[in-house]
Amino acid sequence: MSQLLSTRDEDVLSSLAPYVAEWFRRKYGGLTVPQREAIPLIKAGYNVLISSPTGTGKTLAAFTAIIDELLRLSEKGMLEDKIYAVYVSPLRALNNDMHRNLIVPLEEIRALAGEMGYELGDVRVMVRTSDTPQSVKQKMLRKPPHILITTPESLSIALVAPKFRERLRTTRWVIVDEIHELASSKRGTHLALSIERLNYLVEEAGGSLQRIGMSATIAPLEEVARFLAGYNDNGTPREVRIVDARFAKPLDIRVLTPKVDLINDPAEKVNNAIYELLLDLIRRHRTTLVFTNTRSATERVVYKLRSLLGEDEFLEADMVEAHHSSLSRKVRLEVEEKLKRGELKVVVSSTSLELGIDIGYIDLVVLLSSPKSVSRLLQRIGRAGHHIRAVSKGRIIVVDRDDLVECTVLAKAAMDRFIDRVRIPCCPLDVLAQHLVGMSIEKKWSVEEAYRLVKRSYPYHKLRWEDFIGVLEYLAGKYGMEDEKVYSKLWYDPEEGVFGRKRSARMIYQLNSGTIPDEADVKVVTRDGKYVGNVEEEFAEILVPGDIFVLSGRTFKFIKSDGNKLIVEPAKGAKPTVPSWFSEMLPLSFDSALKVGEFRRRISSLLPDKRDEAVKILVEEYRLEKHAAEIIVEYFTLQLRYAGVVPSDKLILVEYFPDENDYWGIVFHTLYGRRVNDALSRIFASILSNIISLPVRITVTDNGFMLTVKARPTRKILKELFEKVLEADARKTLEDVVKHTELMKRRFRHAAQRSFMILRRYRGRERSPERMQLSAQHLLKVLLRNYPDHPVVRETYREILEDYMDIANAERVLEWIKKREVRVVFKGPLEYPSPFAHSMVVRGETDVVLMEDRKKLLALLNKKILEYLGERASQ
Repeated sequence: MSQLLSTRDEDVLSSLAPYVAEWFRRKYGGLTVPQREAIPLIKAGYNVLISSPTGTGKTLAAFTAIIDELLRLSEKGMLEDKIYAVYVSPLRALNNDMHRNLIVPLEEIRALAGEMGYELGDVRVMVRTSDTPQSVKQKMLRKPPHILITTPESLSIALVAPKFRERLRTTRWVIVDEIHELASSKRGTHLALSIERLNYLVEEAGGSLQRIGMSATIAPLEEVARFLAGYNDNGTPREVRIVDARFAKPLDIRVLTPKVDLINDPAEKVNNAIYELLLDLIRRHRTTLVFTNTRSATERVVYKLRSLLGEDEFLEADMVEAHHSSLSRKVRLEVEEKLKRGELKVVVSSTSLELGIDIGYIDLVVLLSSPKSVSRLLQRIGRAGHHIRAVSKGRIIVVDRDDLVECTVLAKAAMDRFIDRVRIPCCPLDVLAQHLVGMSIEKKWSVEEAYRLVKRSYPYHKLRWEDFIGVLEYLAGKYGMEDEKVYSKLWYDPEEGVFGRKRSARMIYQLNSGTIPDEADVKVVTRDGKYVGNVEEEFAEILVPGDIFVLSGRTFKFIKSDGNKLIVEPAKGAKPTVPSWFSEMLPLSFDSALKVGEFRRRISSLLPDKRDEAVKILVEEYRLEKHAAEIIVEYFTLQLRYAGVVPSDKLILVEYFPDENDYWGIVFHTLYGRRVNDALSRIFASILSNIISLPVRITVTDNGFMLTVKARPTRKILKELFEKVLEADARKTLEDVVKHTELMKRRFRHAAQRSFMILRRYRGRERSPERMQLSAQHLLKVLLRNYPDHPVVRETYREILEDYMDIANAERVLEWIKKREVRVVFKGPLEYPSPFAHSMVVRGETDVVLMEDRKKLLALLNKKILEYLGERASQ
């Protein structure tokens, strides 16, 4: 996997056809780092992964060798009517962008070649996605494109389209764009299997498939390279070369803090200071891209900016636009086109502009609050300075003390070139089921040959034979669920060791394949059937009976679910237990959380005696403004004075205290990111509930979790709790905990859809998400009662524990505690929660719609701590 040593521009250009080399010289003057490294490797026939920021010429790095080869064939009259290259990207908008980005260079090179005395034919580039009209698809059969542009879903369907499948046999190159976006999801798993099936098809025809991947900043590159290239039958990874130009562009990242009292000043004053900072940045730059972390925040920021800009003599409100996934495709494309034409001053986005769609010139990226991982920070800021030599300039505006600490750490880590590790799903059985149905359509398969093919893809290289057979048996109807209208999708003969297709398989596969679940709004109704409103499915997933949430400005208690309906009852005057924005929040990654913990440990070790040294380090090493450095030092000092310890990566503080409602809060300062804390909190809550024989309420954040109980905790109970947690099988405990939750019911529907147990579309009928959810809940009950080890049930558990939560790293943390590599300190009963627990307590108490209340409660808790310390000092 070694990277090729740098080559001189002229060496690379001289290996290209004269007209291609000349076009490069005239158009760009020279090559970028990824181009200089990648072109020779691709021309030499290697599988290649190219990782570099936006604006460093990745696309041309990947395509130049291919275009060069196709034009040389054209020059010799040897360019045939067949598909040579398949380009796959995760977004249809990206595909259209790529179409433009390839057509223009091809036309320019052809015109230049004519001037130089060469006669070249057309190199055809065509797009095939779900938007492509049938007439265009028919045209592709008659005269196929030399370069086919498609999506993961359309490629999988093309592989079973009888005539088009034959056209794919001639493929020589497959190019995967935005591989960092795909690798960590089931879409990437789905694509990895499709590429193995394409590889099989090509090799069957006597050819070979060369793989080229393009990625923004990601780590570890070796693992992503294996994801791209797959494995040999002997279990060794296929050879792949890495072009690591992740830090080819200079970076300028700073954290900005409003000059207000983040704790005691009212929310309106803090908000105004944040917008003043933002407006100042916007005025001083030509085009600013602002990232928020949620769609609702995007809309709020755009609304506020338009009202402020409307009063500005230099700026106009129509120069501000929003861009997020809930907007129509037409609106998003209009915003992108306006950006390219330089007509916009500001675009505010949630996550939709993180991917490499060409949006033209951006000279500043502003992040409002923490992006929750270094990789996302680099991806977002990489959108600024869309040129290899242009600086990627980013500013992060923080909103509170915890945000300031987190952003300080992430910005420094980004400048130090630290990147969070990507996590690739391992052996998802629902995606496997889908592909086995697809394979059955192609031909009659030997089971062993199919198993070998599947294991060649990176996500399945550890797939066990018994799991493969289990999925095959399910698809062949082993579980006898015809009474539940679940029918076999293929036939399987275990004696002969072969399987093949059933008559309905092609229609089922074409109408239902893909991994993205249907988004469903969930209706909220009272016990007597009165309609209250809708919530998003991701929000419904996190509810447990008894939870109180806000909808339409009123509070409701969740009773139970019925399909895609939540049954509630009014809870007037009760405080919300689940913030409505929780499901939309990006979770802090495990690797970044460890960095924050390390930072806490380093700075707190200097306090209180070396306060000035701590401030100096924060200003000089972390590039903070002095007032921001002092906020951090003051925050850490207050925590030390009150609790005696600062929780970090090596120290877990467990504190307990009474609240005003005769309940007790137990806060676990486990600084390991929300996905790990989600897993840990449920394990601890379940075992604590068994110890005290009372229900336990959970509040989860990136920095820890809080358990709320009616009984007064004691150190003895808490020590017993830790002993039992460390003795327990964490995975089994967590499976038992999630078995009857909303999360299980809804994730089971997704897995059942992907594995064709529940069909969205069949014989001209389309089922609504609500109908599918009712079917899923019924099927889940049947399976848990009769077949608890069914592959689809097991996959639901795996997805929840490994993809939604992070059981692997949760188990690592428990192992660290067991080995005493991480110390656990108990404090309590405390008069009040410690300063580092305040945001957790507030999150458990009140909803974001009551922002003023949140601010008041934080200020009140802080005031109580100061008064308590003052009284203690005077005694």
